[in-house]
Amino acid sequence: MHSTILNLINIEKNIQSNLSDLKINNQIKIIAVSKTFGAEKILPLIQHGHTDFGENKVQEAVDKWTELKKVNSNVKLHMIGKLQTNKVKYAVKLFDYIHSVDNEKLAKKISEEDKKINKKTKIFIQVNIGEEDQKSGVSKTETNKLVSYCKDIKLDVSGLMCIPPVSKDSTFYFEEMKKLNKDFGFSELSMGMSSDYLKAIKNSATYVRIGSSIFGQRD
Repeated sequence: MHSTILNLINIEKNIQSNLSDLKINNQIKIIAVSKTFGAEKILPLIQHGHTDFGENKVQEAVDKWTELKKVNSNVKLHMIGKLQTNKVKYAVKLFDYIHSVDNEKLAKKISEEDKKINKKTKIFIQVNIGEEDQKSGVSKTETNKLVSYCKDIKLDVSGLMCIPPVSKDSTFYFEEMKKLNKDFGFSELSMGMSSDYLKAIKNSATYVRIGSSIFGQRD
């Protein structure tokens, strides 16, 4: 069995064990973050039956996934990186989910491109929960305004997304995100990566974005 499949199975077991211990009934979707990895690493997972994959650069995703998605129509592709407005038309055609919506200009462009091809891209609002200057995301205080705007222009908002500060314990930030997501009444929450996905699911994450624990480190 391919190493990526074994890694994925171990992560699934870890998640199920923790959900059982905590008596949590959420359905957890693992986004296998395949950025920088080629089809030879991805195909075994697709053949195993895994459906959710994440990329952070539009051009790399277009080059890699255009044909893969044509022959694997059940695959769901997630844009998890910062999205420039000039790349939105390409992103909307390829991605099923965009996790990094953090301003009205970007939201408006997604809405416009959706309408052109009669599509409803599912989006997550990225919150800069750690208030880090170098990081993308809308501030906590501006989140309500952006959520309202996205709903006004009929975007399909699934929930919130965050990337906590690397140097601090993510539990505090996940707890904040859980409360914020609940306040908006969203059922989906995108947070948690290889180092902290178990902490994330303890705080109601439904989508976890896992790269290195599945694919290993890039050579």
